[in-house]
Amino acid sequence: MFPEFPDTPRTYVTVETTTQTPKPSPCHAPGAAPGAAYKLHRRFDRIGRLVGDPTMELLQNSHVVVFGVGGVGSYTAEALVRSGVGHLTLVDFDLVCTTNTNRQLHALQGTAGKPKVEVMAERLQRINPAALIEPIKSFYRAESAERLLGLGDKTPDFVVDAIDNMTAKCHLIATCHEEGIPLIVACGAAARLDPTRIKIADLNRTQMDPLARAVRKILREKYDFPSRALTGIPAIYSDEPPIVPTDLAYDVGEGFRCVCPQGDNGLHSCEDRNRIEGSAGFVTGAFGLAAASAVVRALKGEPLLPEPA
Repeated sequence: MFPEFPDTPRTYVTVETTTQTPKPSPCHAPGAAPGAAYKLHRRFDRIGRLVGDPTMELLQNSHVVVFGVGGVGSYTAEALVRSGVGHLTLVDFDLVCTTNTNRQLHALQGTAGKPKVEVMAERLQRINPAALIEPIKSFYRAESAERLLGLGDKTPDFVVDAIDNMTAKCHLIATCHEEGIPLIVACGAAARLDPTRIKIADLNRTQMDPLARAVRKILREKYDFPSRALTGIPAIYSDEPPIVPTDLAYDVGEGFRCVCPQGDNGLHSCEDRNRIEGSAGFVTGAFGLAAASAVVRALKGEPLLPEPA
């Protein structure tokens, strides 16, 4: 599918949110782009043997946007590129923090303080140098929805919601639902230890998930979503009861102290949270891999939810 290119380092320019309308900075190998003549590259031999040439060609020409490149989204993005998706857009305003190390793929020695989307884009480009990777350093909000989702232009083939800000998350869900953009919603991945409890269900049918419950409430009250009827929106959740976080010795009784490199950014700060949940990379990563699986299966035409009775 993709020609061979040397794995040479590239310079990435991320797109900051400004008062003007910025354009994403595509990062890909010269001459390589979705829509090129299909030829399976051997780096995708094993996934190709699983899904076949027609699906691999479809994936090569698909555009997926991942909103939120953290403990869930970083794994989703990498799995999608490793599965042959040819065009991936990464949207996240955050910088890599030391506390991301246990669960986020871009958190490595030397990356603290760098934009998550930039570090992740470099990593993904080394996996598939021919892919089109667009890192956008931006906070999703109502004002940026049209630009980030390509509304009125060419919308993406699929959207992954891995956002943990409630206002942004609900607006993204409502906008994709209204515009008919296929979407998978990642619910609460923190405060759990058992990845075997992860499931996919309609957003109105999740269980044991306080985040999903809060999302449904906002969607009902602000966006006129149904109270009990199926939404048709697939959601990844865990039915494991959330685990209450434990105070740590270095907090010396003062409570959590934010050490994020950007500090209070005025958008989404650790200091604004009621409490900081614990999290495990083998759970958040499993959420992300489940999301990638859902995207690939949906793009090849498989239903993610059972037919309504």
